Amino acid sequence: MSARRSEEPLVSVMARDLAGGDWIELLSSTGPGHDEALQRLHELLLRAARQQVSRMQPALNGIGQVRQDDIVNQAADEAMISLLGKLATFEGRSRFTTWAYKFGILQAAVEVNRSMWRHRDVPLDDVHEPQAAGASPEQFSEAADFSIAVGAAIEQTLTDHQRRVVLALLVDDVPIDVLAERLGTSRNTLYKTLHDARKRLRAHLTATGFLPVTKTPELTP
Repeated sequence: MSARRSEEPLVSVMARDLAGGDWIELLSSTGPGHDEALQRLHELLLRAARQQVSRMQPALNGIGQVRQDDIVNQAADEAMISLLGKLATFEGRSRFTTWAYKFGILQAAVEVNRSMWRHRDVPLDDVHEPQAAGASPEQFSEAADFSIAVGAAIEQTLTDHQRRVVLALLVDDVPIDVLAERLGTSRNTLYKTLHDARKRLRAHLTATGFLPVTKTPELTP
């Protein structure tokens, strides 16, 4: 009798609300209740993804219901993989289902954004001069000069690849996932490229007097 009762909570508990620890135990093990916990979690993520896709409906204008359903299912699947890989990070500060729901929402937003750009031409070659803005003629002139200097720095100091990445990510607001796919690279590689490009731009603008010199504090022995 005692052995039977020790197994019952893992199975029958799936019929009611689970505490965070119960979710972690069921999802981390391969014992009774594991498959049902996975099923319930996936259903939760589907609801979250569907809600987010509905919120972003205006961005999906022209995309049929079949494709939207694909986005929802793909988002739920990706969120499931991401969440299961981060179970150890759950700290119990909120309900587990609330914590999990966010994975579905965030992943759905990513999938919608990616879908918006999938069939659009990503502008990688055009150089756009940053817009200048100022509250007074003097400020406007300074801003215009700085914009010209930034444009010149982008043209003169960056490699072709760095220029494409900077313009795509910072000027044209191309999602980094989409750009990585188009360029056949990874997000981390693009982050590194952007970091290096910013260092080059800052160094050039500092050398030409458009940015102040940043002094490194001296270490006292």
